Amino acid sequence: MLKFGYLAMIIFTVVGSFWLEIFLKVGVLRRFKRAFKAIAPIALLFIAWDAYAIRSGHWRFDDQQILGIYGPFCIPVEEYLFFIVVPFAAIMTIEAVRTVKKHWQI
Repeated sequence: MLKFGYLAMIIFTVVGSFWLEIFLKVGVLRRFKRAFKAIAPIALLFIAWDAYAIRSGHWRFDDQQILGIYGPFCIPVEEYLFFIVVPFAAIMTIEAVRTVKKHWQI
């Protein structure tokens, strides 16, 4: 069960924020391309940073808490998911606040 530790955190993030899309109709997934264009450049920078840190021995992932499936640059698939799911969750949360608190909009 420990092997699913990182993946469980990703699933928790999805469950904890993606419901906003359904119940508050924040519309982030409807504008997927726009959100992805905002997320992708930063995700690529963090992937490059991870790749460098792993190669240099400054960073590693606990083999007992990941699935053991690696993508390019020896980065676990959970890390790639993290760089996509967490920013989407953040955008959904911001949009949910803007939906509920209309007076906070600029």
